[in-house]
Amino acid sequence: QVQLVESGGGLVQAGGSLRLSCAASGGTFSNYNMGWFRQAPGKEREFVATIRWSGTSTLYADSVKGRFTISRDNAKNTVYLQMNSLKPEDTAVYYCAASRYYSDSKSGYTYWGQGTQVTVSS
Repeated sequence: QVQLVESGGGLVQAGGSLRLSCAASGGTFSNYNMGWFRQAPGKEREFVATIRWSGTSTLYADSVKGRFTISRDNAKNTVYLQMNSLKPEDTAVYYCAASRYYSDSKSGYTYWGQGTQVTVSS
């Protein structure tokens, strides 16, 4: 059983930056591919980014490509999401998730964190 705890969310002005962190415990972190998803009010949870267990491959949603960067530190059991040039439409609850599969589909993820709120003001 893997437990995931996100942190780093908050309120930021448009054009600003935030870095989210997700700390994992209870399992072998390097066995899992990690993903970030987000859910805005009244919308479905959507894929943001994923990183392979080794850190050698990443994949991004078109809406964040070039602005967000996913990374991981297997020694610290932590995955990060650096978010730059934030827009009001990035406002959502951000979730990290762990999967045995390298996937952009939320159905492929087994373990989820509780989420952290990101609010971007215009």
